[in-house]
Amino acid sequence: MSVSVVVPVYNEIETIPLLYSSLHAVLANLGRDYEILFVDDGSSDGSTAKLKEVAATDPHVKVVEFRRNYGQTAAMHAGIQHASMDVVITLDGDMQNDPEDIPMMLEKIDEGYDLVHGWRKNRQDAFVNRKLPSKIANWLISKVTKFPIHDLGCTLKAIRREIAVELELYGEMHRFIPILAHQRGAKCVEVVTRHHARRFGQTKYGIGRTTRVVLDLLTVAYMQQFFTSPMKLFGRMGFACLGIAGLSVMTTIGMKLIGGVDMTGNPLLLFAVLSTILGSQMFGMGLLGEVNARIYYASNGNDSYAVRSLTNFDADSPQSIKMRRQAA
Repeated sequence: MSVSVVVPVYNEIETIPLLYSSLHAVLANLGRDYEILFVDDGSSDGSTAKLKEVAATDPHVKVVEFRRNYGQTAAMHAGIQHASMDVVITLDGDMQNDPEDIPMMLEKIDEGYDLVHGWRKNRQDAFVNRKLPSKIANWLISKVTKFPIHDLGCTLKAIRREIAVELELYGEMHRFIPILAHQRGAKCVEVVTRHHARRFGQTKYGIGRTTRVVLDLLTVAYMQQFFTSPMKLFGRMGFACLGIAGLSVMTTIGMKLIGGVDMTGNPLLLFAVLSTILGSQMFGMGLLGEVNARIYYASNGNDSYAVRSLTNFDADSPQSIKMRRQAA
């Protein structure tokens, strides 16, 4: 099967020539049709010009340039949507993933798997701000989603394109790709991959991303368990709130009958009312907002990113036609 390699790039000017050389050396020897899609996520260090220089020398290289920085999930989504081959390979643009692992992952696809995701078993990153939070997050995500996995943060993945284009990637959802694909019935497998220390620049990730990951985990857990039948969640919440309110009211009445405590000034009565209203509104609005966002993007064909230009795409390709329509 043919191969599309998707590489999100953000301020990686030093690594681009080396990464391209490594990818070209591997892909040229596969005996398969291939393309390399670099998605420039609003770089400001000259990466855009460097990518276009590479594309000018090799028609296999395509460049999707964003108007500004939208984040890795949007870049990943754009690369997948613009890919045209049978299998989509995703990897980071910082050369910490090893292109030499691509043939091994493609062999797994040939065996019948729909998605192959990497496990950086011997990870070359700082322990405190990278490895430790990642281990905790992977353990928590595995427990909440019931999906056995060691390393959700590894960008190196191989996905059948028909599965990849169905994934709805927004926010920080790129790290949940195996879970989202599994939810759609994809046959997934985890393989040990190599990992290298960063050679140039600084990491774009840190412990500050933990909050966003936890929030997206709540969304994924909701989408997994309650998307098709949300009343199972909201009904339980409603009964719980009614139970708390009823218990508070009965306690208030008991305090009135036994101790003569004024009901109108009793905090328990106010607690019953406020907890029911505020709890239901906050959780309901948050979860309904997530669902409405997905309905909006899926039904109207909108994207969560804006493309400035396309390089080495045919004028009559769907992506070029769509871009011309948007410009018009």
